[in-house]
Amino acid sequence: MSIDGNWKITMTTPMGDRDADLSLKADGGTLTGTQAADGNSGEIFDGTVTGDDVAWKLKITDPMPLTLAFSGKVEGDSMSGEMGIGPMGSFPFTGSRA
Repeated sequence: MSIDGNWKITMTTPMGDRDADLSLKADGGTLTGTQAADGNSGEIFDGTVTGDDVAWKLKITDPMPLTLAFSGKVEGDSMSGEMGIGPMGSFPFTGSRA
C-alpha cells in the first residue's frame, strides 16, 4: 500500500492531543511532504519509506522551537508510531488516510 496522499494524524503530547494534516509522497525510499497544525505548516525532511515503515522530521516554532521526529508503520489506511520531542521523550501518534 502506498503512503502517498493526505492523512489526518493525532499526536498525544504533554499538552494534550494535537491534530495535524499530513500530505505525503514517496519516491523510492524518500518521503517528502508537508505537515500542518494550528494554522502553521512546514515541509517535512529526512523522510524515508522502507516497506510499511515510515519516518520523517518536522521543525516547529510553536509552542517552542523543536524538531519532531516521527517513526511509524502504515497498515492499509492507518498509521501509528512514535513522535520524538527531543529531551521531552517520545509520545504516540495515530493516523488515518483523509
